[in-house]
Amino acid sequence: MPRKEEIRIRDPFILTDSENGCYYMYGTTALEENSISAKCSFSVYKSYDLENFDDGKVVFDGEAIGFWATRDYWAPEVHKYNGKYYLFGSFKSDTRCRATQILVCDTPDGRFVPLSDSPATPSDWECLDGTLYVENGTPYIVFSHEWLQVGDGEICARELSEDLSHPVGEPFLLFRASDNPHVTEIRHKGSGKYVTDGPFLFFDGGRLTMIWSSFSDGKYQVLTARSDSIHGVWEHRESEFDFDGGHAMLFSTLSGERMISLHSPNKSPFERAVFFKY
Repeated sequence: MPRKEEIRIRDPFILTDSENGCYYMYGTTALEENSISAKCSFSVYKSYDLENFDDGKVVFDGEAIGFWATRDYWAPEVHKYNGKYYLFGSFKSDTRCRATQILVCDTPDGRFVPLSDSPATPSDWECLDGTLYVENGTPYIVFSHEWLQVGDGEICARELSEDLSHPVGEPFLLFRASDNPHVTEIRHKGSGKYVTDGPFLFFDGGRLTMIWSSFSDGKYQVLTARSDSIHGVWEHRESEFDFDGGHAMLFSTLSGERMISLHSPNKSPFERAVFFKY
């Protein structure tokens, strides 16, 4: 059984199973050597102590079912919603835009299947890192509109149907990466490029809070934005952490402690899951 430090993973997402006293860890694990490019599968790793994990189990194999995406299966998140488990994953092919599509399964470690025939993000947008957020009973997908297409990366949201099977209406902008004054540009074919990655939403002190990732002073970091609503105005804060790591989410341990999960460092092939109290 591998220890946490032995599993190369980006974007680690933890699902706590209180009923069975265990944890499920999902993330970008089908990685190419010394690269962030990934092959066509998602796996889950089961643990009872967040230190020792099983050998992993494939929960989605895109090649086996002829799925449209041919590379870069990134950042799977699994949310329990209305009695089922929904996987939000990022996918790419050479002929279609990067997108978040939703998969579904009756169990957290079974074989997931596409919930619908198409992604939940717009077909002509380069998008990634979709997450589920529910406000006043209405589900939304919150996602990154990628800097590779828009330059100044965006965090957007789009309402979903009650069963998550299709989007309702058009996406709307929450904020741009440069709205946070602590975000610094990346040098890519000139200047003016700012990254938005990995949004995750929760309530803290009665306010809607989002953690997301970008680059600040050369490091990949976790940043914070706060609002009164998904449709409200967002206030931005600098990173609370002085290390190179990000794409974070929050979870509760079996004993009820709130933890943050992220990968660090942000350098291949050294990425590992990091957990600590938050």
